[in-house]
Order: sequence, then structure tokens, then C-alpha cells
Amino acid sequence: MAPDAIAGFIERLAAGASGPSSANPFDHSLPENSMRRRNLDRYLRQLAERQPSTILVGEAPGYRGMTITGVPFTNTVLLRRGVAHFGLFGTELGYEIPDAAGIAAEPTATVMWQVLEGLDFLPLLWSAFPLHPHRPGAPLSNRTPTRAETAEWAWSWQALAGVFGIRSIVAVGNVAQASLARSGWEVPRVRHPSHGGREGFRAGLQALLDEGVIR
Repeated sequence: MAPDAIAGFIERLAAGASGPSSANPFDHSLPENSMRRRNLDRYLRQLAERQPSTILVGEAPGYRGMTITGVPFTNTVLLRRGVAHFGLFGTELGYEIPDAAGIAAEPTATVMWQVLEGLDFLPLLWSAFPLHPHRPGAPLSNRTPTRAETAEWAWSWQALAGVFGIRSIVAVGNVAQASLARSGWEVPRVRHPSHGGREGFRAGLQALLDEGVIR
């Protein structure tokens, strides 16, 4: 891995323009986003040390999760407490906790990490659309990213796969799978862990691990 590959990736991410119904949580124009960029940098460097061979590509950050923390599939509780099984996150490792007063922690993040811990499986995590898509005029809401949005930002998961030397890609949910397919990538899909999908997500990953598709 090139020494500046992660820094260069984050700079490109931060320079990306958002639309009228999306927000870039890494945008240089807002001072508070510097904390999110630093958190993302710490996460990517921690994962680089562990050399994951698989990337899970989800849909998009929610307003209660990565949009606040800067780290895929996390919330402020996870970021503060850490994930002991993998030695990730936690203020003692330099992660900063953004102010999220009045916003409940994203539950999908908790489910994601509980399942990964149970399987002893640590992939790289990212999204088909790494900006926060929201309903018009309602920044504290979520919506499904459009085809145009996922197409415009397909470079991000492709770049990370290249930086990390990823050997297998798994789509988390239908939106991610369709996005990757439009980019010419036919990859396995697992159930998204949200909205009661925990067991389907776990079973899907377990099957891929048992078959040796991922490791």
C-alpha cells in the first residue's frame, strides 16, 4: 500500500460535491467535518494493519451513523466503547466523539458489529453511495440513493478495493448489489442487517465463509 494512498482517498472523498438532497460528511467547507475525516483516517489505517481480503459494500450512510461519526457502519456508542474483539475504535485509540445530542444511535451499526464479532470475521466496510442521502429539506432523514448517485460514487469502493488489495466483494442488500452490477461487477449479496435482517445477514456471511468465497 502506498504511504499516502489513504490520505489521498480521503482528500478525494472530501472534495466531492453533494447534491440538494445529500450531504458529504467529509466536505472541507464545514469545520466539524475535520473530526469525521480524522476518524475515517484512523479506521482505514487500523484496517490496513489487519489486511482484510473482503470488502462489504452497503447502501449509504444514515443520519444516525456514519454521517455523524465518519466511520462506516458505526454510531457514537460504538465509537466511544470500541469493539474489543477486534481492538477497533474507542477514545483511547484516538477516535473523537462528535456531538449527536438528541439523535438516537444507529441500530444497524450495533447489529453489524455483533454479527462480525460472532463470526470472527473482519472485512473492510464501505457504501455504494458514501454521502448521506436525505429527503428534500429534511436532513435528519434517510432515503435510498439514486442510480445516478451510486454511479457517480462507484469510484470510492473501487478505489478502496485497489488500495487494500481486496480479493472479494460482497454486496450488503439489493441497492448495493444493483449498483455494483451496473458497474460491471457481479458479486454475492447478503441480506442487509437492518429492519429485522440480522439473522439473514449472519447466515449469508456464514455461508460465504463456509464456501470459502470470503475469509
